Amino acid sequence: MAKNITVIPATLDRHTGIPSYMHHKRRVAGYARVSTDSEEQLTSYEAQVDYYTQYIKANPDWQFVAVYTDEGISATNTKHRDGFNRMVQDALDGKIDLIVTKSVSRFARNTVDSLTTVRKLKEKGVEVYFQKENIYTLDSKGELLITIMSSLAQEESRSISENVTWGQRKRFADGKVTMPYRHFLGYRKGADGLPEIVPEEAALVQRIYRLFMQGKTPHAIGKILTAEGIPTPAGKEKWQSSTIESILQNEKYRGDARLQKKFTVDFLQKKMKVNEGEVPQYYVENSHPAIIEPEEWDLVQVEFSRRKALGSRYSASSVFSSMIICGDCGSVYGSKVWHSTDKYRRTIWQCNDKFKGERRCTTPHLYEKDIKELFLRAFSKLMADREHILEDIRLVQAALCDCTELNAQQSALAEEMEIVGELIRQCIEENTIKVQNQTEYLERYDRHTRRYEKMQKQYETLESERQHRKEQHDRISAFAATLAGQAEMSIEFDDDLWLAAVERVTVNADETVNFTFKSGIEITEQI
Repeated sequence: MAKNITVIPATLDRHTGIPSYMHHKRRVAGYARVSTDSEEQLTSYEAQVDYYTQYIKANPDWQFVAVYTDEGISATNTKHRDGFNRMVQDALDGKIDLIVTKSVSRFARNTVDSLTTVRKLKEKGVEVYFQKENIYTLDSKGELLITIMSSLAQEESRSISENVTWGQRKRFADGKVTMPYRHFLGYRKGADGLPEIVPEEAALVQRIYRLFMQGKTPHAIGKILTAEGIPTPAGKEKWQSSTIESILQNEKYRGDARLQKKFTVDFLQKKMKVNEGEVPQYYVENSHPAIIEPEEWDLVQVEFSRRKALGSRYSASSVFSSMIICGDCGSVYGSKVWHSTDKYRRTIWQCNDKFKGERRCTTPHLYEKDIKELFLRAFSKLMADREHILEDIRLVQAALCDCTELNAQQSALAEEMEIVGELIRQCIEENTIKVQNQTEYLERYDRHTRRYEKMQKQYETLESERQHRKEQHDRISAFAATLAGQAEMSIEFDDDLWLAAVERVTVNADETVNFTFKSGIEITEQI
């Protein structure tokens, strides 16, 4: 018998679930975005909003929902696009049936984001219409076309990102300095496009440096500025320690600029990473007017290193804090108040651990006036032989600056590490493409990695030695500048002079005091 086939027509729309005989107005939203906040783009942005509003309302089969917008946001990913994310959520909540947008590149330049969003919407029966490409996502060919167009848009973003990166690195190589002026204290963009000092902000920067050299910690400086109601560079009320540290360690305040401290790792996510040698850096000297004298800036860096080495032992209560050491036990001297409630009140300095343990330290206590007098006597001896000392310092600096041997050793290690790294890569690759004895493979792999790790440690040791030499050079340079700039033989005690000249002071049980200056010179005085 012949087969008899009867067609039973569909009665529901397979995407929306609405009976096909019912007339249903589609709820339609528009999406508009511009990627910068320039005036021209803002005009385009306003025009897009107006266009989609009129375009949707003009169709009698459509019901206008809203025009969702993102202004001044890049589209390489959808993470921070509030308007876009709000629109998608409304669509998933059943408030939108159709989204109209200009093109695939306006929707997303990231293929994964684009397809993920389209598929998510498709599951809920929500369609997206890309006008420029004339693509409806519920169409059978829609996903293929979107994949192709999104890939092209993503490659366009990659090309733009690479061009921008190349331009930035070319400017760095040419020594052209730019600053984030809106969040950078002390400078503004001048009429010629170069950094220009803002006097009132520069005075605040100088005050921060002065407070630090007077013994204040970054936290204490932040508390002072917050209490005085001075806004941070970002316009916030509370100063964080990290903000103060950044100001104190930024070479731009001495008139130099280190360029490309960070770089973009992934053009899609716009992820930034601190440059630890992956890409070149450029150091430009005298690139713009200095707010802090180079010698003072160097002193601050030396003081940073000293405090870091002391760690929790550092105290910011006085210029003498953490500088005076007990010759008996190695502990630091701290200030103590005698007769705090009567007319005989005095502040003395003695070993913090003098009365701790079974054996008491026999080192004497000192009055502040004694410390100052002893320092002035020792420094006067330096001044008496200043020319010879400065000559010796120049010789020491020349030796510290000569890193020829270190450079050669590091270059040789770097080349060898590159070869061993390639051997490790080949070892792994061979194991993935052909069957090998795994015991032998692991032995060979471990041998290469141990060799690489050993060379890496050697390289880091050499780099540590280079940094140590640089710190010594900076410390001695600052001391030499202080010594050379001290014109008078009759000297008065000054906090800045003390901090610039003294490395440490050791008090001995025989009532002698050893002053170790930042040049390495030691002078002993009798109490």
